[in-house]
Amino acid sequence: RRPVLLLLLIRTTCDMAKFGQLCSENSSNRRRTEDNWGQGQYGASRTDHVHEGIDIVCNDGATVYAPFDVKLSGKVTVYTNPKKAAINDGINLSGEGLCFKLFYVKPDSYSGVVKKGQRIGTLLPMQSVYPGITSHVI
Repeated sequence: RRPVLLLLLIRTTCDMAKFGQLCSENSSNRRRTEDNWGQGQYGASRTDHVHEGIDIVCNDGATVYAPFDVKLSGKVTVYTNPKKAAINDGINLSGEGLCFKLFYVKPDSYSGVVKKGQRIGTLLPMQSVYPGITSHVI
């Protein structure tokens, strides 16, 4: 007898989610790399924790779009520090089998459904809190 080799194909949730453009002026969803404030990849070091998001480049005041059909599920408070109030907003989202948060976004609404490519809101003024950072949505 000859041994039989079986290949198992595992399809992850990330493989199934097809992200559309997240931010105006960044049609390729280019990620934030390194700047004077650090790095934007998942797992990057922070002062007291590890970064658990992926930073997507987005200019202050730019339009933020739904990357796929999403359900808006309430406000996210990003910081407790009042000095960061200018960027202390975000939203809980779900869709494509994922639940996630978008930080630094002033949403048009905190509830409802937004179709892929439709406006969710605008990027808050990151430069006012972190001068020289590559502005981004997380």
